[in-house]
Parts: sequence; C-alpha cells; structure tokens
Amino acid sequence: MAEPAVPPASSRSRRIRWVLPALLVVVWLAVGGIGGPFAGKLSTVSKNDNAAFLPRSAEATQVQDEQKAFAPRPTLPAVVVAERESGLTSADRAYLGGLPARTAAVAGVASPVKPATLSEDGKAAQLSVPVDAGGNPAKIVKEVREKLGSGPDGLTVLVTGPGGQIADLVTAFGGIDGVLLIVAGAVVALILLVVYRSPLLPLLVLVSAVFALALASLVVYLLAKNDVLALNGQSQGILSILVFGAATDYALLLVARFREQLRDTPGRFDAMRLAWRATLEPVAASAGTVVLGVLCLLFSDLNSNKGLGPVAAIGIGAALLASTTFLPAMLVLCGRGAFWPFRPRHGSPHPETSGIWGRVSRTVGARPRAVWVLSALVLVAGAAFLPQLKASGTAQSDVFLAKVDSVTGQEVLGRHFAAGSGSPAVIVANAGAATEVAKAARVPGVAAVFPLAGPDRRPLEAGGRVELLAVLSAPADSEDAVAAVGRMRDAVHAVPSAEAKVGGQTAIQLDTQETSRRDRAVIIPIVLVVIFAVLALLLRALLAPLLLIATVVLSFAATMGVSALVFNHLLHFPGADPVVPLFGFVFLVALGIDYNIFLMTRVREETKRRGTRDGTLHGLAVTGGVITSAGVVLAATFSALAVIPILFLAQIAFIVAFGVLVDTLLVRSLLVPALTVDLGGRVWWPSRLDRRVG
Repeated sequence: MAEPAVPPASSRSRRIRWVLPALLVVVWLAVGGIGGPFAGKLSTVSKNDNAAFLPRSAEATQVQDEQKAFAPRPTLPAVVVAERESGLTSADRAYLGGLPARTAAVAGVASPVKPATLSEDGKAAQLSVPVDAGGNPAKIVKEVREKLGSGPDGLTVLVTGPGGQIADLVTAFGGIDGVLLIVAGAVVALILLVVYRSPLLPLLVLVSAVFALALASLVVYLLAKNDVLALNGQSQGILSILVFGAATDYALLLVARFREQLRDTPGRFDAMRLAWRATLEPVAASAGTVVLGVLCLLFSDLNSNKGLGPVAAIGIGAALLASTTFLPAMLVLCGRGAFWPFRPRHGSPHPETSGIWGRVSRTVGARPRAVWVLSALVLVAGAAFLPQLKASGTAQSDVFLAKVDSVTGQEVLGRHFAAGSGSPAVIVANAGAATEVAKAARVPGVAAVFPLAGPDRRPLEAGGRVELLAVLSAPADSEDAVAAVGRMRDAVHAVPSAEAKVGGQTAIQLDTQETSRRDRAVIIPIVLVVIFAVLALLLRALLAPLLLIATVVLSFAATMGVSALVFNHLLHFPGADPVVPLFGFVFLVALGIDYNIFLMTRVREETKRRGTRDGTLHGLAVTGGVITSAGVVLAATFSALAVIPILFLAQIAFIVAFGVLVDTLLVRSLLVPALTVDLGGRVWWPSRLDRRVG
C-alpha cells in the first residue's frame, strides 16, 4: 500500500501560522466569557470603611481593640436627624417615639436604641442607631432608611453620621463599573476612529481591552473575596480605567509598528513577527515600570494603598497579556483588511516622517537648546503654583460632589446640636485617672466629656480601664474636629499614669491623614529609585535615565501646580486628601515614563544606524503620531473617572489626564528629544552607543 503523501514543510508551516492565532483567539474568548461577569461583582467584595485600612499601630485602631472589652461587637453610629423649621409637632414627636423600636428591628442594629434627643430650640431631634460594624454597615443603613418611612408631612428625616456616609459611598460606587466602561469605551472608540479612520481596528482594540479587564476582574475578585488584598471603590474605579488606558496604549504601539512593517514586508505573518518583536521590549518595559511603580504602594501603612498596588499591577499585567497575544492574533488573521479602507500596501511610502511630526522633528533639530530651555521654563512656571495645593485633608462629607443624605443631615445636625454629638470621640484610660483625663480632654473644640455608663448608670470598667466619650463642637468629620482631637490627644497623653488613648471616627480620620503623609514621604523616593533602575537596564545608560526622571518629576510638579489653580479657583474644591499627591505622583511618573520609554527605545534603535542626532529626530518623527494618540487616549480614559461624584476620583482624573497630556505633548515631544540632540552621544553615558562621540 502506498504511504500517504506528506505535506511539504512550507505547507505545514503555513497551517501552524494560522492555527496558533486562531487558538489564541479561542482562549481569550473563553477568558472573556468566564471573567467578564466578575467585573460587575467587584463592588460586592469592596470595602469603603477607613477604619479597616489603618495599621494596627494607629492609636485609633488600638482604641477600637480596647473597646471590645466594653462592647464585644463593635458598632458604627448612624445618626437619624429630623427637622421641622416651624418646630416639631405632636405628630412629629409621636413618630420619633416609635423610631427606636422600628430601627432596632433591623437585623444588624444593636439593641437597645435609645430614645430621640430633642434640640433646645424644639425644631429638631436626633437618634443614634448603633450599626454592627463587623457586618455590612451599608446594607444595614439602607434598611434603616427604609424603616424610617416618610414621616409626617413637612418633617425632614435623614440618616447621617459615619454609618450614613458609608452607605452613601457604597451607593456612589454602586454603578461604577458599568458607567466607567460605557464612558471610557465611547471616548476611546471615538478617538480611535479619528486616528485610524477604520471601523474594524477600533473594535479589535476595544475587544482586547475588554478581555484584559475581564481577566483582571476575575483575579482581583478572587483575591479580594479571600482577603488576600483590600479592595475599595477608589481602587475599583482606577482598575477599570487603568486597564482600558494601558491596553489601548500598548495596542496603539503594536498597530502602528504592524502598519509600518506591512509597507516593507509582503507577508502579513512576517510583518507581524517583526512588529511584535520590535514592540515587545518597549511595551514590556513600560508595563514593568508601571507594575513596579504601583507595587511600591505596598510600602504604605494604609491597607487601602497597599491594596491598590497589586490591584493596579494585576490590571497592567492583564493589559500587557491581551495586547501581546489576543490583539496580534486578531491583527494577523485580519491582515491588511484590519486597516480598511486605508490599507497599507507593500512598497507604499511611509507617511510618518511627513506632516506635523516631521515639522516638529525638524524644529527640534534646528534649535534644540532653545526648544528644551523654553519647554523647561513653561514647566517651571506651572510648578511655581505647587505651594498653593491644599492637600492636608478634607471633611468626610466633602468627598461627595453631589448632595447626599449624610451631608444634608450633617448640616441639619450642626444647626441644632453640638455638631459632633452623633459621633463622639472615644477616650480609653486607666480607671484611677478617669477624672483627670476627663478634665484634660476639655480642650477648645470639645463640648462635653462623660463616661460610658452601664445599665445602672455607673461608669463601665473593664480590666481597670474606663471609656470616656467626648462630644465635639464641630461636625465629627470636619477639619476643625480633627484639630480638636489632635489637641485632645496631646492633653490626655500628658496625664500621669493614665495611659490614655483617643479613638473614634474623627481620630480614624486624623490617623488616616497622618499615615498618608508618612506614606508620601516614604514611597515617592522608592518609586524614583525603582524607575531609575528599570530605565538604566533598558537604555544601558545612566545619564539618560536621570534626565528622563528629572523631566517627568518637573512635569509632575507643573501638573500639581496647575491642578492647585484649577481646584482652588475654578472648581472651588474644599481641599484634597494627603493621598492625592501620592497617587498622582505614582501614576504620573510611571505613566509619564511610559511615553519616554516608547520614544527612547526607538531612538536607541535608530541611533545604532544613524547616530544620536539623526536617530533622535527620526525616532521622534515616526513615533510622534502613535505616542500622542496613546497619550490622548489615556488622558481621555482617566477623565472618565470624573463621572463618579467623588472628590478624590475627580481630582485624580484631572491630575492624571492633564499630566499625561503635558508629558505627551511637551515633555516627550519637545523637552526630551531636544535635550538628547543637544547632548548628543553623551546622553548614553557611560556606554558608547554612538561611536562617533569621542
């Protein structure tokens, strides 16, 4: 019997070329189908309570631990406040009288709920509802609000306090995934349509980003559900935007190089092989830089920051994986048809070196010193306003950019009661020094101090310790209250043999701010050292990495200076949390270095053939369009964070979006190439990449 014919090697090779991309597409379809639903489930494993993020060494955390001796189940106050401007009626009082029993019936509310307290002016009443802090406070408060009903006509009834704020935060973050995906996807699609003038390419890039988000969501969900990492609403929103922006950036670089190779290479598979190899190093280096940069947040003392580090790193890793496997597979299967109707023909001229980026390149080459000096002066002018940035902290109620019940309720509470009465500060001290501690705690900003009493109305004592409650004059979440707690701590710490500690919700806010400032001082230098090491390895030089980091740091300072002007005088924000500059620095330095990596890896490649000057100018011309497109896409995707009515996210959205545009349009386009041309081959010191330099 004759043996079956063996296909020629070239035929088998062609089949393998088709099979591998097809298999990759099938695998990613499975990843998208399995991981996609988890993007909508992230909010179910998200925590938004500041108390859960403090380190064990924080004084407020230590007080929480000691409070368990007085109340084994820690509670969180949700304050019900009712107001009638003309004065409470008998119907109002009857309604308020039934609230303790009604709210105590909600699962998760600690009994008994004490009767409502009337204000001296007779126009308002408040009722403190102790919510189980170890359960699901947001869900419990939601049920409490439902139990309140509508009340008599004309009576305003709201839930505020720490419990109300957490419930409103969860509501604000509730639809974060769907809203952000729709907004970011629409913006990216529009930009890609303008860039490529092709209906198919934007779809391929968006599908790649969606699959990356599906993979990242699956991994983050499983880790958060099993308490391996801490996830909050802020990290959840940043994850979606970061994955979308990074996946699109990496896709733009690959697509541009593939299109470039299609003009020089007859076959689509050979063109993709060359394009993939040429882009893998800069894309991997870019992703690695961002991953290492955000992982520096693991050095934070705040669990929320520690959680963001691995969450963001997982997102970047997923974006890298999708952009280097799924997207190349789809592009090679579609071939030149992916660019329809403007297909790049083999042998057609390269348009990259003409047009606006050709003119920019020639301008930089003609007067490099003037270009970089002028660019640096523009950045210095922006950085001059950096001292105006108010980042010492804000009231918790100020985190909402829209009116919510907890904020309105706090305003009502402040009009009729000592504003901090619903959430007093907690002092734990030795029982023998209780009287002296109570006296010392009456610092400016403290309205009253009294011991926690038991059923017999005598002060509770546990293990020789007592708990005192200090009612603050200002709203418990305000900066005035934070300052009062700081003074109180100084005063009670000075009482001999008292071993007094101050906790409570305001103290948690104070400790969070102080820890954030500590994190900023520790993490920023670590990020700079890590990124310098990555750049030195990538560029095989020492001077070039120093210059790149210096330009990005100057760009960051300019961005924060302009942000201060916008926040203070245009948007009239009340201030910023101390963590905002830290997050802004980590993302801007890591992402800003990205564009310099894209540029300088191509410049290094061209320098080997053309020399430093011509290599820099050619590298700028051929990468100008794609890097600018990538910067615009990333800025646009981060801008989508502003649709969530949370102060922190709005500020991060502006800082990163504006900073990325500065890095893309000024630093990478003018400052860095002009400096490189002016320095010549010396920029690669101590290596001798450009052998023509003596």
